[in-house]
Amino acid sequence: MSGTPAPHQQESSSGITAVRSAGDDGATPMMAQYLDIKKNYPDSLLFYRMGDFYELFFDDARSAAEALDITLTRRGRYKGEDIPMCGVPVRAAETYLSRLIKRGFRVAICEQMEEPSARRSGGGGKTPVRRDVVRHVTPGTITEDNLLDARAHNYLAALAQTESQADECALSWLDMSTGDFYVRTTPVEEVSAGLARLMPGEVLASDSLFAHPVLGSVLKAQEAALTLLPDRQFSSIAGERRLLDYFNVKTLDSFGDYSRAQLAACGALLDYVATTQMGEMPVLNAPVHETAGSIMVIDAATCANLELTRTLEGQRRGSLLSVIDRTVTGAGSRLMADDLTAPLMEAALINNRLEAVGFLVEEEELRTALRGDLKACPDMARALSRLSLGRAGPRDLAALRDGIIQAHKAAARLNAITPKTLDQFSSPLLGDIALAIGHHAAGLEDHLTRALGAPDAQGRAGYELPPTSREGGFIVEGYDAALDELRTLKDESRRIMASLQERYAEETGIRTLKIRHHKALGYHLDAPSSQADKLMAPPFSESFIHRQTLTNVVRFTTTELSTLAQRIEEAAGQALELEHELFKALAEEALVLRDNIMSMSSAMARLDVVTSHAQLASEQRYCRPVVDESRAFRIINGRHPVVEAALVREGANFVANDCRLDCTAEEVGRQTMTPARRLWLMTGPNMAGKSTFLRQNALITILAQMGSFVPADEARIGVVDRLFSRVGAADDLAQGRSTFMVEMIETAAILHRAGERSLVILDEIGRGTATFDGLSIAWAVLEHLHDVNRCRGLFATHFHELTVLSARLDNLANATIRVKEWEGEVVFMHKVEAGSADRSYGIQVARLAGLPEAVLTRARDVLTWLESNSTPAKTDGPSDLPLFAGTQTGAKNTSDPLHERLKEIHPDTLTPKDALELIYDLKKLHTSLSDD
Repeated sequence: MSGTPAPHQQESSSGITAVRSAGDDGATPMMAQYLDIKKNYPDSLLFYRMGDFYELFFDDARSAAEALDITLTRRGRYKGEDIPMCGVPVRAAETYLSRLIKRGFRVAICEQMEEPSARRSGGGGKTPVRRDVVRHVTPGTITEDNLLDARAHNYLAALAQTESQADECALSWLDMSTGDFYVRTTPVEEVSAGLARLMPGEVLASDSLFAHPVLGSVLKAQEAALTLLPDRQFSSIAGERRLLDYFNVKTLDSFGDYSRAQLAACGALLDYVATTQMGEMPVLNAPVHETAGSIMVIDAATCANLELTRTLEGQRRGSLLSVIDRTVTGAGSRLMADDLTAPLMEAALINNRLEAVGFLVEEEELRTALRGDLKACPDMARALSRLSLGRAGPRDLAALRDGIIQAHKAAARLNAITPKTLDQFSSPLLGDIALAIGHHAAGLEDHLTRALGAPDAQGRAGYELPPTSREGGFIVEGYDAALDELRTLKDESRRIMASLQERYAEETGIRTLKIRHHKALGYHLDAPSSQADKLMAPPFSESFIHRQTLTNVVRFTTTELSTLAQRIEEAAGQALELEHELFKALAEEALVLRDNIMSMSSAMARLDVVTSHAQLASEQRYCRPVVDESRAFRIINGRHPVVEAALVREGANFVANDCRLDCTAEEVGRQTMTPARRLWLMTGPNMAGKSTFLRQNALITILAQMGSFVPADEARIGVVDRLFSRVGAADDLAQGRSTFMVEMIETAAILHRAGERSLVILDEIGRGTATFDGLSIAWAVLEHLHDVNRCRGLFATHFHELTVLSARLDNLANATIRVKEWEGEVVFMHKVEAGSADRSYGIQVARLAGLPEAVLTRARDVLTWLESNSTPAKTDGPSDLPLFAGTQTGAKNTSDPLHERLKEIHPDTLTPKDALELIYDLKKLHTSLSDD
């Protein structure tokens, strides 16, 4: 396995050099062992277990010390130089591991595989204990709760391609922490959109794919960790075998038809997971095939521009997701994010979701009760994944218990709905959910409740369970008779020990004599130094055996105490071992029912999303959209959900607007102020709200097709297959691309891919270059969208010249944002209306931005002249403007005598004498003109 090193690991190669020198003179046996293990993980930090610490050496130590802000020390020498070292406590390793993973590192966890005493040699020396890597932690393969965001998926993705299908790729992705597993075929030009939608933690690709002229650029631009694997890891034959072996089937026919590239991508994922987990495989669902045309295509630029799941600054707060998410579980929030970035395209499926939302909008009491059940439901999928990987503890069993209990409560509520009510609201999705979360796994629920105890009134365990089964104390009394007997013996022995201490104190007359426990010595007696001689003299010396003398106390033991201590330790050890075995039995029982539990978990997540949409609609006055297979697009009093939420927080109101594209004749008759053609050309000043209007209609479309109610009074949307948004300015200096180049690349992608069912949002095309160049580009783009793409769209511009196109383009309408001027001030009304803007009000906006008054006054003078002289190259301008002064001088000089004389000269016919005379003539002419 190979990988792309994290940036922090590329600064020096000394660590790798040391690895290659394993076995050279100067290495201690322990260091030789370290170097031998490290050579297999050159691109990862090696956590080398030494007692209670994970130690790091050489470049690993330097990188980790810098990233974790911990002390860099030295240990021994190698090849004549000190060995850099740092370490982290094993008990706090997950905290440090989290910080390293977030910084882009990979970490190999190397554990001691035996006790140190096992390596004692006959001569009294020691050889290193056997160590091995038990897990390779990478950004896409983490499963611990404290390393993951509960409300976001952590996908591991893989790309594969076959030579016979060079124009498309297979994209497969899975989440180890939940078991979700997907695969789809996607055109090469849409790979970037697919990865932008998933936002994976790690992407796997072959070396040859990284060299691909298009895909290589896409992979290099990814924010995710990129792991390059040899081409052989993407063999479709090996991939098919891995799928068959993992799911223990003879054929994949029941899973669907796989292309060779899909087999390669899925197989690479399974192989990578097995390698990083050292053969321990998580619970994974069979790969779900996403078919072409099943979800709306949203490219990477659009996803970023619209700030669907995170803002341009990379924050969740301020994104569309943060505003609409009312889910109460981590699984529900993850599903909501998936829905938002992959809106459906089948009207029937969309309306199935909308019907469920509508039902719960009306049934407020039921919605509230269900949200209460969901709030107490832990993350069953992630708990089950940790069980399958052997990283779970009693808390994960409790999560399954509580999740099953809450699922059964929710199912009972749904099943109690009268048939009449269901018929009225027609909600088959809720019926499917009720079936999936019904009385499945009831036996497991009973066993877990009897073993761990029942949760409290809030749906949680009535006591704090330990994080690992080795700590014990989580199985309740009465579940296992043998465990109860051992615990009784242990507890009784402690009472006996207390009585023994009291008896010894009475017999010796030393009232301060205490029985203590020491990690190395075990149970012993502590006597004050002033009275220790008494125990060393007859008759007490015969029964009290001296163990250790300290400054203030002297330690003793007795045969009776040693026997009792042994009984306690044996009972405690046997109880812990038995409790651990009971844990494993319960875990195995849960894993047998993993399909039922995964189905239940998925259904509860969907229920959380549906109730969240209903809660949002009820709180924010969202309406149910009509979604069909037409090309209609009518939004009445639509609002921008994110901007509206921000205004409400400030005590202001959002100004709603209509948007009607491609309306029917009946709908045209109903319109008042807004045009009814499928392409709008929008003009108006900056700050008036054009960009907000453009974005809000795109967001409303996404919300409708994900199955949510929308911020409007009324909405009808014919299914959109692709959504494109080119809004705002950004550069890509790392790739050598200016703002204008990025704008043109994104615009080109839209013109090549948009079709009749697409929705295109464009803002200020052509503004990044010279005026006439920009106007020409915007003009041509607008015509192409109208005549060739034939899509629905909103095109905002400051090129007012484009408004004349509405006279000859049948499906282009002009729209503008209403403004008013009052005593020299511009007032933005934020209201869309038919027509075009007469000017851009740029100077007024500049005044609002705080430009100096002198600059504003000068700008008004220049603007007044420019507006009255539309062709400055042929018209005299303000005499004090260098631009126009130069133009005037040029115009005068084209007809003066000196220029006329020069026109008459033919250099090829001049003799040397004629040329000299000509120079004297020109000099005289210049002197006379200067005197004038």
